[in-house]
Amino acid sequence: MRNQRLIRRRTPESRALAERTQVVMELTSRLNTLLHSDVEARTALLGQILGRPVPETLTLYPPFYCDHGLSLEFGEHVFVNQNCSFYDIGGISIGDWTMVGPGVTLTTAGHPVERARRFDGITAAPITIGADVWIGANATVAPGVRIGAGSVVAAGAVVAKDVPADHLVSSAGHIMRRDLAPATGPE
Repeated sequence: MRNQRLIRRRTPESRALAERTQVVMELTSRLNTLLHSDVEARTALLGQILGRPVPETLTLYPPFYCDHGLSLEFGEHVFVNQNCSFYDIGGISIGDWTMVGPGVTLTTAGHPVERARRFDGITAAPITIGADVWIGANATVAPGVRIGAGSVVAAGAVVAKDVPADHLVSSAGHIMRRDLAPATGPE
């Protein structure tokens, strides 16, 4: 997998990640119990989770889960629906004007596949999502995947390979070429 790295168990890095995960779990627990109308408190908690100010144009509906926060980047005018899980240890970048449906999982971490190495630690690889992408309900995006601008991931799809710009990924994970680029003139 592209840009994959191994984070070994029982190292200073793995201990720091485990400590950060505990902090973020506490923060997301608090975030997920706020009244929906308490936008100010929700924005403040998201800022603590991300470790920086939240884009003013971000719309994120709890419940929301992530495990690191510091490796999660939102573009402008991003919409994230309820019950999404973003496991961002490997880094997640979400482009401007992207919409994420309910129940979507973005996971940047895994384990070595070889049986003898499975408990050596975790593997991590970044997910990059371009601008103007729509990810449908309950889709899953695997570590190391890049989704090109203007693409659509259908509800329930499992995306384990890169998706070129302006393509549609179906629920079977099949990448179809569709002219999703905006029309340039009258029909």
